[in-house]
Amino acid sequence: MTTPAPGTRYVSIEGINRRYAAPGGRTTTVFSDLWFSMNKGDFACIIGHSGCGKTTVLNILAGLDKPDGGAAIMDGRAIEGPSLDRAVIFQSHALLPWRTVLGNVSYAVSSRHRDWSREKVRAHALRFIELVGLKGAEHKRPSELSGGMKQRVGIARALSIEPKMMLMDEPFSALDALTRGTLQDEVRRICLETGQTVFMITHDVDEAIYLADRIVLMTNGPEAVVAEIVDNPLPRDRRRLDIHKQPDFYA
Repeated sequence: MTTPAPGTRYVSIEGINRRYAAPGGRTTTVFSDLWFSMNKGDFACIIGHSGCGKTTVLNILAGLDKPDGGAAIMDGRAIEGPSLDRAVIFQSHALLPWRTVLGNVSYAVSSRHRDWSREKVRAHALRFIELVGLKGAEHKRPSELSGGMKQRVGIARALSIEPKMMLMDEPFSALDALTRGTLQDEVRRICLETGQTVFMITHDVDEAIYLADRIVLMTNGPEAVVAEIVDNPLPRDRRRLDIHKQPDFYA
């Protein structure tokens, strides 16, 4: 299948719903009849209160969960299970504690490219370690890294497998404000440079406005639905210090 050009529909959620068993033989509907789409290269954020099903939507896109109805489609194919075409960055760094920075990223690369030589895997991993600003720290273990550095390793690991879509579950929520802002800037820069398609969960409206091209707003759960989908009117080359000066920021 031909890869879609930038600006064409690439990911679509088509009428999905998800239910769970509840006490007394009842069922709880987390969300129902969700519809939204993303173009290739889009950065989309989903916002909503706890319990509206944001993480469940991400898990369905990751292939870690299945909807009870409807379909999740990427690049013309239904998502039916986990795939290295979709990389997930969790709230916690989820690094292998006995491996170095290079070891963690190389492990992902070798899983993607099983026929590559050790030297090629290493060179590829180092390129992405440098991309996230960790050159010189490649031989450190997670216990020697700050929270922000650990999350950078997670981002490098995800990007190193060159996924079709990157899924991020509140990746900056546990970081202090200064580190969070720096990493937001880095992720935005990298995604613009690489054309990476991203779906991210956040509770932070300002974060969504700064990072996202498209923002999906959910109603409260249970039985949540998409309340509104907002296409960000701010220019893609926006800068953090300037966005509050844009008239569209207050629209």
